[in-house]
Amino acid sequence: MIFQSFFYTMQGNHPFPYQERLAQQAWPELLSVPTGLGKTAAVVGSWLFKRLIKDPETPIRLIYCLPMRVLVEQTWRESQLWIDAVRPIFEQHGMTSPSVHLLMGGEADDRWMRNPEQHAIIIGTQDMLLSRALLRGYGMSRYQWPIHFALLHNDALWIFDEVQLMGTGLTTACQLEGLRRRLGCARPGRSLWMSATLDKNWLNTVDLRPYLGAFTECSLESDDQLQPVVKKRLAAAKTVHPTAVVLTMDNSKQEGRLYLDTLARAVAEAHRIGTTTLVILNRVSRAQGLWQQLPQYLASEVETLLIHGRFRPFERRDLENKLRQAVPAAGRVVVATQAVEAGVDMTSATLFTELAPCSSLVQRFGRCNRYGEESSADIYWIDITVDKTDELLPYTQEELTQARDYVRLLSSASPGQLSLLHGRSRGGMCVRLRDLMELFHTDPDLSGFDVDIAPFVRDGGVPGVGVYWRAFDGLPANEIAAPRQEELCSVSLGQLRRFLEENGVNKDAEKIQPHAYSAYFWDSLAGNWQPVARLEQLYPGMTLLVRATAGGYDAQRGFWPEGKKGVEVVPLNLKKTQSKEESYGGDPLSYVEGRSGFVTLADHLDKAVAEGEELGRFFKLDEETFSALVAALRWHDAGKGHPVFQRSMTQGASLEGVWAKSPFLGRHERPHFRHELASMLAWLAQEGGVPQGGEDWKNLVAYLIVAHHGKVRMGLRALPEELEPLDGERRRFARGIWEGDELPILSLGAGVMTQAVSLSLALMEIGTGIYGPSWSTRTQRLLERLGPFRLAWLESLVRIADWRASADVDRFGELSDGA
Repeated sequence: MIFQSFFYTMQGNHPFPYQERLAQQAWPELLSVPTGLGKTAAVVGSWLFKRLIKDPETPIRLIYCLPMRVLVEQTWRESQLWIDAVRPIFEQHGMTSPSVHLLMGGEADDRWMRNPEQHAIIIGTQDMLLSRALLRGYGMSRYQWPIHFALLHNDALWIFDEVQLMGTGLTTACQLEGLRRRLGCARPGRSLWMSATLDKNWLNTVDLRPYLGAFTECSLESDDQLQPVVKKRLAAAKTVHPTAVVLTMDNSKQEGRLYLDTLARAVAEAHRIGTTTLVILNRVSRAQGLWQQLPQYLASEVETLLIHGRFRPFERRDLENKLRQAVPAAGRVVVATQAVEAGVDMTSATLFTELAPCSSLVQRFGRCNRYGEESSADIYWIDITVDKTDELLPYTQEELTQARDYVRLLSSASPGQLSLLHGRSRGGMCVRLRDLMELFHTDPDLSGFDVDIAPFVRDGGVPGVGVYWRAFDGLPANEIAAPRQEELCSVSLGQLRRFLEENGVNKDAEKIQPHAYSAYFWDSLAGNWQPVARLEQLYPGMTLLVRATAGGYDAQRGFWPEGKKGVEVVPLNLKKTQSKEESYGGDPLSYVEGRSGFVTLADHLDKAVAEGEELGRFFKLDEETFSALVAALRWHDAGKGHPVFQRSMTQGASLEGVWAKSPFLGRHERPHFRHELASMLAWLAQEGGVPQGGEDWKNLVAYLIVAHHGKVRMGLRALPEELEPLDGERRRFARGIWEGDELPILSLGAGVMTQAVSLSLALMEIGTGIYGPSWSTRTQRLLERLGPFRLAWLESLVRIADWRASADVDRFGELSDGA
């Protein structure tokens, strides 16, 4: 297989020399190439080619991390087109072509999670990806955090694009790479950082520092610069001018109306008929205000578009389609925020930009005369002299001062002449080994809150909150579908607070009835929707359901806190929206629609073991680890023999046997009942029939058993609203299991029979007792011995095998009446 022909099939043009080097040589850690010269195609094409020729150094998953949400979908679309183009080549080699997945709030496609042995490209924002890499995934079920964590750290090639925009997320990305190298993974992975303004010193964090000396870089060389296309783009004319428009303390008052009015006049005067004028402002509110002002100064035939990160994908796709269409005869004016800095394939003849950090300015300059298509092009920079922090955000005074000194010296932004001033990367919070170990514990604390990872993910500590609008009266039904990606809008906490304050939150909250609130969140512990009654209930990464009549969104303006008009609900394909939020006490995998949903415990365990053995062989697990995986799958549902679970399975029907699956869906009679805890206690209590692998091995199996739903893992304690034993005796209880509960003799399939056992919760006690070390002590030892990446990987293999076994119930046949 020759890369040149492969790339031509994929992209429709021949590769640049640097793209060939990337595909044919060992992976570098750094890729530094000017904007507009195909970095995305280079890395995706190289990964595809290397997987095709079975390069052992190329992981099976490509994780493409972008600093902004707004155009993640563009990278997804391009990747999908490239995959479609090379699919016949993969098929000719007897391979399944990779799947491509969006990892954004509301995206329900989890095929990549269920198939870790298949090639996959996962594309998402740093908020979504880094939060998952820290076991606190934004906008997803907390019970799946460990699976995403495992698959994003093992057998994964991370691509960090436009790193100059990542802020503190870059520090976290570097630290995680350093910790993977330090602690080791079950499957090898690596990272590649890329930008047009890349500075190796940005990667100099405490845990990555020991490895930096061996890092290699791929960049343009003399053979690249001889290419006609490259020469044209590097020589593209771009004259830099200061403007008379300045954002000052005086004209920024009253939502900056005076400033925006003056800027609108300047933009209208500079606009050239038949071309695109791009205006980039640092704040969404200013971009919205300018877009509203412009029509009174432009000819009516001039098209105006607004682009920022506070649109739903449903409307954003329409905006992107308009950008790809031919420029109208009168021209087009695009008002945007930083959203256009990363990954936007657009160009303009005239560019206005507010002052921003040097690296951001270079990216913005790249959106002017991008392809050298204009004989002349103009860039106007707008100074900012305000000294209020909230007006400077998302940047600092120090960054803008350095940028001002830099841009004042520029007369041309032609890529071939532009001197790059990298500046200093903002370090932000630094995630350390101790932090990662603490984050491996996924239970909320006693007050119900989790560790806030926002300072590790994005500067300012205000990553987006997902908001979606639905039409409903009264309280939202608990069966309401989870959000789809196309209807979810990312909103900052500050904007969300303004919107909720406009709707009475924190004002007359005590007078508002629960059915009359504007916004609700899903309480996974209680298993129902709760109204947002206080601003203190908001936290980064949460997802809110908002009543459509409450307003807050406009199809052309995007999220608009002051908007009172009812929001048009995104039309949904009902066949794709049946999933609902998962509650703690729910057992969704134990419910299968129809009579064929009845599956015996032994049959299900046989299937789960078979799936696990297949995964273990594929990933070539060593003998001891393989046996732990198989033992955990053989025992993982033994607790379903508990009378509480069996009563839920049959709902009073006269059925003989022990059932793992049934068509009955309902709550267990004991709140927060978890069958996997009973399974683990039975495993530790059994006396024979299992190979003796030592205490470490036995505790590993116990952990894999109890963690297979993600609801009981490192800790063991009772939860709020649990029922105490009703016989009046003082007994331990946790997760619906009571001290002394009896588990009968069970068949676990393949001839394995359990003993009848009385369940003991002595493991809840602190320290070491007559039953051995506490559960916390055992799990902490496991974590220290295997490390978080290996332990999560094994945990994931058990869960994935169980998922696959649960998805294949129809083959067991339909039970006859009275069976």
